Amino acid sequence: QVQLLESGGGSVQAGESLRLSCAASGVTAASVVVGWFRQVPGKEREGVTTIPPGGGSAYYADSVKGRFTISRDNSKNMLYLQMNSLKPEDTAMYYCAAGRYGWWWRMLRDSDYDYWGQGTQVTVSS
Repeated sequence: QVQLLESGGGSVQAGESLRLSCAASGVTAASVVVGWFRQVPGKEREGVTTIPPGGGSAYYADSVKGRFTISRDNSKNMLYLQMNSLKPEDTAMYYCAAGRYGWWWRMLRDSDYDYWGQGTQVTVSS
């Protein structure tokens, strides 16, 4: 059974940083594409960033480009999201997700991801 467990969320002031972690079990990390999504109540889930199975070049939504960095440690089945220069509009529930790797991996469509964590809340105040 595949499980993804996020941690590291919290409440910070604008301009501060947070690092989210996602521990994966029941799946070989090196075989799946992984990503981070976020959702605000009443709005659709938004793709934030994704990274292919071998690591390397990641893809970022324009809203976080230059501020967020995704990384993965396949040896530990871990996924990370370093969030710098946080803004109030980054406030959301953040989810890690894993799915099959394919030509679509940069599209950040939540329908392409089979496995999801329970989410961790990030709140940024001005």
